[in-house]
Amino acid sequence: MKLLTLVLILILSATRSYAQQAPGRYDKDSLARVLEQATNDSVKARVSFLLADEWEDKDTLLSKKYVQLGKGFSKGHPFLQGVSLFYEARKLAPTAPDSAAKVFMQAENILKKFPGKEALLFRSMCWHDYARVFHFEKDDPETYVNLLVTQAIPLAQKSGDQRYLGKNYLDLAYGFKNLKEYAKAKIYLQLAIETLRNEKGNTRYLATAYHTLSENYSLSGDSAKAALYLDSMRVLLTPYPEADEWLNYYAGESMRLTIAEKFDQSLAVSEKGIALARKLHQPYPEQRLLLQKFYALYNKKDLPEARRVALDLYSKLPFMNTSANRLLLYYGLVATNEDMKNIPEAYQWLKRYSYLSDSVAQSNLETKINALEIKFRNAEHQRKITELNASNDKANFALKRTILLSWLLGLVSVLLFIILLLGYFFYKNKKRTALQQEQIKVSHAMLQGQEEERKRVARDLHDSLGGLLASTKINLSKIAGSGSTGNRPEMEGIIGQMDTSVTELRRIAHNMMPEMLLRLGLEAALKDLCDTFESEKTTVRFLCFGIQPNIPQGEQVIIYRIAQELLTNAVKHAGAKNILLQCNQRDNRFFITVEDDGTGFNKDVLHENQGMGFINIKTRVAYLNGKIEILSRGNQPGTSINIEVYVTTEI
Repeated sequence: MKLLTLVLILILSATRSYAQQAPGRYDKDSLARVLEQATNDSVKARVSFLLADEWEDKDTLLSKKYVQLGKGFSKGHPFLQGVSLFYEARKLAPTAPDSAAKVFMQAENILKKFPGKEALLFRSMCWHDYARVFHFEKDDPETYVNLLVTQAIPLAQKSGDQRYLGKNYLDLAYGFKNLKEYAKAKIYLQLAIETLRNEKGNTRYLATAYHTLSENYSLSGDSAKAALYLDSMRVLLTPYPEADEWLNYYAGESMRLTIAEKFDQSLAVSEKGIALARKLHQPYPEQRLLLQKFYALYNKKDLPEARRVALDLYSKLPFMNTSANRLLLYYGLVATNEDMKNIPEAYQWLKRYSYLSDSVAQSNLETKINALEIKFRNAEHQRKITELNASNDKANFALKRTILLSWLLGLVSVLLFIILLLGYFFYKNKKRTALQQEQIKVSHAMLQGQEEERKRVARDLHDSLGGLLASTKINLSKIAGSGSTGNRPEMEGIIGQMDTSVTELRRIAHNMMPEMLLRLGLEAALKDLCDTFESEKTTVRFLCFGIQPNIPQGEQVIIYRIAQELLTNAVKHAGAKNILLQCNQRDNRFFITVEDDGTGFNKDVLHENQGMGFINIKTRVAYLNGKIEILSRGNQPGTSINIEVYVTTEI
């Protein structure tokens, strides 16, 4: 067991967040159907990019095809062109990391011009994959962690996409693991689990978080907690028996069983995982499982088989591309050959291990020295800049003071001018308002005089002339009844004319001062008004809501006259066949709406040529502090007039 602890710690530090295919967030067939049916290039581009994501780990050629399709559909859409650059950079990263890094930043420069959560999400993805270039292609985990913390994660938080935020937490935990900051890695793994647990399409990332946290507990000797998280992972993956995430499960379970010294069970689990990896064509997970098989064989002391597995793994790519993985395998072969008493071969592997270890250490040392040198040069430059700035400050101080005084004088002058200008406009506005109020008062006085005169004339017509006509009709009826039959038709014709005269007299008196308004109130008077406009050619509907009876009578008369004038215009000028009068009251606000299907008119004509009727409407509305809205077009039938006035609610 002397090799076990050291080897497993090194494995943990070498684990990489390798792309694993999980049950997809979207259904590929449904997306393909949407792509076929869509007519909008913007929709086609977005669906193409989603399909590129879904096929990324199963069929790279098909994924690249969808990226190219999306790029073509993005033409003419600046935002989607930025998204297209992101997907192009992602495809470049494995083979041309430097070019990919430049394209990621080109995409970021385009996307940061757009507001909205979608742009924030794609910017977070740009920074995340840009950071991966430093981690996996340039072996710089410190820059990787820094970019995730300062760029990718804040943007993911602002975007509100909890699933992608959880992925960033998970990848940050990987970064801390590779920096051997295991306590911090554990914190972010638990945070990733909490973030992803209730999110749709989270299977891939949540399963990886469970697996990684179980490894942490296995390495710390807490087999029970490791088993707990592996059980959670198994339950999560059970509906998907061929998901790539099972490969992580088998690797984690094999590690746990090896640490628990259950070597035969560990070997069975690793073999099961290797078979699935070969079936799914996943070389890197297969090679990780081969390494777990080597640990189980070594600790079981089946040294020849352990040596055979290690030598087989030595020829495998991409496992051997990473220096940390090569160190693990070299050290394992040293220990295996030493235990087999094969000292010459053990020595050869030790030389390789030492050389690689020194190279890695030297590379890290050179990186740190370069960083210190850059800091020193920056400090020297900053010192020189500070000295230059100090001398320039003295030279510019007098000039700045003169400019400041000039600006202050100019500002005071401008402020004084603005104050005078505001005072002038205030005076003009006050004068105009006073004049308008005076005009409204004069107009109201005239309207009141008209209403009083109408009352008097209506009363005289009804009481005097109406009575005379009624008396004359009665006398004529008596004469017609007692006279000769030869004159009766003529007398009946005269009596009919008298009836018509009496009816017309009553109508004129009613229009001059509606008796219904004085006796039964506004609502009944408006209903009666609508009835008077009804004819064989014209239909008038009346709707009212919440009209209070305690509106002062003078204001009721004004509202009545407004409605009367509007109905007259609809019948007389528009030739409407269907008219709707709607009145409703909300507290002290009274609304009048008249809609008709008659001939429309150009509203601009009202500003140039206003009839007496419309002037009276405006005057009455202004007196009640109201406003008028006219909806009509000269070349289309139909007019709608909305009026809002304020009434006094009497208690």
